[in-house]
Amino acid sequence: MTTTGDLYLDLLKKCLSASIYEESAWKIIEPASVSRRRNLISTVRSIFIKSLAKRSLIIVKKLPFKLSIRENGKDWPCFGYTMIGHRRLDNIRFCIEDILRNNVRGDFIETGAWRGGSAIFMRGILKIYSITDRIIWVADSFEGMPKPKTVIYSADEGWDISHVELLKVSLEQVKANFERFGLLDDQVRFLKGWFCDTLPNAPIEKLSLLRLDGDLYESTMDSLKNLYYRVSSGGYVIVDDYNVWPPCEKAVTDFLKEQKISVEIKKIDDHAIYWQVP
Repeated sequence: MTTTGDLYLDLLKKCLSASIYEESAWKIIEPASVSRRRNLISTVRSIFIKSLAKRSLIIVKKLPFKLSIRENGKDWPCFGYTMIGHRRLDNIRFCIEDILRNNVRGDFIETGAWRGGSAIFMRGILKIYSITDRIIWVADSFEGMPKPKTVIYSADEGWDISHVELLKVSLEQVKANFERFGLLDDQVRFLKGWFCDTLPNAPIEKLSLLRLDGDLYESTMDSLKNLYYRVSSGGYVIVDDYNVWPPCEKAVTDFLKEQKISVEIKKIDDHAIYWQVP
């Protein structure tokens, strides 16, 4: 039987992923995406796009909305709050409901939040179940992706997207996004800064859900090293972009091997995986 809670979470999922708007499929043209060729035309285009940005203007390419693409999180919604798609949001709900059903101890955290959509969805689920004793932790630089330290982490070579403006979302904006859905309260807490600085001393005792969305080897490894052993038995670890970002996959593989951890990794979609902590 479909409950009012089911209807709310389904609508919340569609709103966060902007699946109710055809225009959300439009692609924002970034300066670096105009052309990879170093010629006069590409340089002029890049300068033009940057000049528009200074006046709060953008160029978009009109693309048709395809539900199958949005369900699998294979595009970046022009004005959505998350880019992970329906299946990965459904996975978050599955993990949280199993955690609550089995009373697994601990808070929830996402490392790498973009506009906050996944964490907003987590808070919505707690709201539906009237859970008041768990915290949603949102860890992010709130300044975009870090520039890879390739001298230290060679696996991140060639994966620099620190220049992408679309990924730079401020803490104030993310808080405003929570507020827009009526889900900003004292059960939501933010850790602003690079993971290597914020996670080692984060005031988190126990976790039941650890969701990683840092993409890079360094970001993924920092999250695992500092947070994995805070996840309670029976809790879940979700790794976004494991299947499409080789540096992320390598970090997970290296960590599990180094720590001699054996887990059953399950595929969510073409991007992400998860496992339950033994």
